[in-house]
Amino acid sequence: MRAGVPSGRNYRSRGAPRAAAAMERRVAERLGSALGPLGLEAHAFKVGWYNAVLQPGFHLPYPDDTLAFVVLSTPSMFDKALKPFVNKERLKIIRDPVDQCVSHHLSRVKEKFPDQRVDVMFDYEMLPSRKPKFLAQTAAHVAGAAYYYQRKDVKLDPWGKKIFGVCIHPKYGGWFAIRGLLLFPDIQVPFLEQPAPVDCVSTEEKRIELLEQFNFHWQDGRYRDIIDVKERYSEEQKAYFATPPAERFRLLGLSQEAPRISFH
Repeated sequence: MRAGVPSGRNYRSRGAPRAAAAMERRVAERLGSALGPLGLEAHAFKVGWYNAVLQPGFHLPYPDDTLAFVVLSTPSMFDKALKPFVNKERLKIIRDPVDQCVSHHLSRVKEKFPDQRVDVMFDYEMLPSRKPKFLAQTAAHVAGAAYYYQRKDVKLDPWGKKIFGVCIHPKYGGWFAIRGLLLFPDIQVPFLEQPAPVDCVSTEEKRIELLEQFNFHWQDGRYRDIIDVKERYSEEQKAYFATPPAERFRLLGLSQEAPRISFH
């Protein structure tokens, strides 16, 4: 072996992290270019990060190093994706328009990766056991997309009843929704570094306020503004989601009634 030339084994071991990181970046960039103009965000994570914090019954059935992305809808999705989708596909909409819009666009994303297997899971899908296919807020937290605040984040728990947790985005506060997962079973990223979600509700008092507003006053939406947000839902969008599900179709100029609804 020539001096200064690493052995094949060592060269591969050093090159593997770079190759995996480059692959993740390429996928992330392609997703960003496809989803960004629609008001959607994709945040990378490893399946193992997700499975590590959940009971086995909620695990995703993939190896720990499998590359995945959690997809969020931002406030601009309403104008950038939903309204154009409804205008174009109005005769084909037979269920919740938001769900059908997201399903349409995430299914089209698969076409961007003709040489890769891409599995898609949607936030509304259920297993035969009636459990959700994935826990959306946990996925957003482990991906560093949004901080999942739960009662365990409050030191002096003032509640004597069940309290549900809620994710807060550092830019949008509560004005966003988690729509689905994109999983790439053929791409393993053992060296992917986990980003910590931004703890933007950092005081005990604010966390209590957040959880109480979300659990006891969620209809008024005040929990969404627990931080100073950069962007929130438009008045039109607020009115849409505040309208009873069966009447939302009429707001969009549609006549069908949706059997399933999206609350965000």
